[in-house]
Amino acid sequence: MTKTELAYLPAYKSLEMFKAKTLSPVEHIEALIDRASAVEPKVNAFTNTYFDEAMDKARLAEKKYAAGKPTRKLEGLGIGIKDESEIRGLPTTNGSLAMKDYVATHTSPVNERILRAGGIVHARTATPEFSCTVTTNSKLWGITRNPWNPELSPGGSSGGSSASLASGTSALCSGSDIGGSIRIPASTCGLYGLKPTFGRNPADSPFNLDQYAVDGPLARTAKDMILLQNVMCGPHKDDMVSLRPKLSISSKLQPIKGWKIAYSPNLGFYEISDDVRRNTEEALDTFRDAGAVVEQVDIGWTEDILAGAMQHLEHLFGGSLAELVNENPKTFMPYTRALVDGATTSNAAKFLEAGEIANRMYSELSKVFAKYRLLICPTTALPSVPADSDGVSTQIFINGQRVHPLHGWILTVPFNMLCRCPVVSAPSGFGQSGVPTGIQIVGHTYRDQDVCRAALAYEAVRGEGFASPEKIPKMR
Repeated sequence: MTKTELAYLPAYKSLEMFKAKTLSPVEHIEALIDRASAVEPKVNAFTNTYFDEAMDKARLAEKKYAAGKPTRKLEGLGIGIKDESEIRGLPTTNGSLAMKDYVATHTSPVNERILRAGGIVHARTATPEFSCTVTTNSKLWGITRNPWNPELSPGGSSGGSSASLASGTSALCSGSDIGGSIRIPASTCGLYGLKPTFGRNPADSPFNLDQYAVDGPLARTAKDMILLQNVMCGPHKDDMVSLRPKLSISSKLQPIKGWKIAYSPNLGFYEISDDVRRNTEEALDTFRDAGAVVEQVDIGWTEDILAGAMQHLEHLFGGSLAELVNENPKTFMPYTRALVDGATTSNAAKFLEAGEIANRMYSELSKVFAKYRLLICPTTALPSVPADSDGVSTQIFINGQRVHPLHGWILTVPFNMLCRCPVVSAPSGFGQSGVPTGIQIVGHTYRDQDVCRAALAYEAVRGEGFASPEKIPKMR
């Protein structure tokens, strides 16, 4: 097996080989570092790297496996951590010049669990400034590119994580999702990504209290996604909204024969490209091959629901950044300033209305869920957008129609509004640009196990290795 093949090996298989002593954590971390040296100058998925420290930890893990000592759930795996959450004593920049010298004084709950599970943090992954947009570029770190087509974006805000996984420079990666920031990059890079139920995974204050915002896993396989989710999840002493008891999701393949699945091609109002529509419909056949019954439905949503989402995001997210940004606006990216500008016109009535809109949306979706176990729809309306898109001034067209540059090409935001509905994004095919497309598998409230079970069944028919060294173009 070549180093490149080792770099793309599913995380669960690497762990199996560690235990069988046919692969060592040292060889694994070396393969990730070697791959990064080849592709990072082009992809730009990483911010700070810790390769020497990672090799030291890999040697310690190697000794444990060699001696047959008990090992932890992620022992020896190279994990890319989004440069948004914190690890005590290490920089956390949030992709912003304003935080380029900040060193964390505590460790975020999900990172604490990854480290305690034996994960080796070899790199931090790039994010747009304060995760404020759905592509990944910043003044501090520059543009992160999609390994499938460097002219296009790997999505955002967890775009560094998705680009790293797709280019074979991490075994697993963390992400966070406040408007699609796990699912969008999973879709654009051919990965699996879970937006868990709000509260399923603990988070830092104050965004642990924002029901739109969750931390979650990104991976190249559904089984790897579940592996990392099971490490992240469960109640935490510092997060009063974290759910108890812990929900451990089975990674064993279970049938979905006879499940009734609803399909919405556009959630009622999005413009959808031909590539995405075709690939989504082919993905539905995969579920039918797995024994499910799939039927098209009309949810009844209209485009005005997105105004509710922006009222929520501007009020809380924009408001949280206002003081910092207003001190020196020119330091910040246009997308950050736009979010803060929205906060200046926000008020309690608008924020309350956002909640009322979400409740109306759920009253419509609940009618669908009365008959169906899952809902499937595209993750994005286009495979991707230009890598330098900023979500503010970039012109985005679908089928000749101009759409909003931030939320007009993503179908993820409605499920942040319906925050108790878990969602998996799974790969569905490729667009003409060579960039992958994805589907969202949406579950009933709190039924994280359903969406993960469906993802495993889908992958069992479709096969693993969507993002693999045989498929990813050589980065020049």
